[in-house]
Amino acid sequence: MRRNTKARLLRDGKVVAENLTIEGLRRFKDDVTEIREGFEGGINLGNFNDIKVDDVIATYEMREKPRV
Repeated sequence: MRRNTKARLLRDGKVVAENLTIEGLRRFKDDVTEIREGFEGGINLGNFNDIKVDDVIATYEMREKPRV
C-alpha cells in the first residue's frame, strides 16, 4: 500500500465505500510512505471510520498513459 493512493472498502464481497484516499500509513511508531505485502501497519482512510473485522481494503493507482 502507498500513501495518497485511492482505495475502496469491500465487506462481504460488496463495495461499502469507494474513492477513499489513504492519508496516512504507520509502521510501528514511524510514518511511512509504503507498506509492502506481508508486513503489518496502521492505515488512515481520511474521514471514513466504519471499518470492521474481515473488511478488505483494495487500493489502486491512476496513471495517465500517453497516446501512441
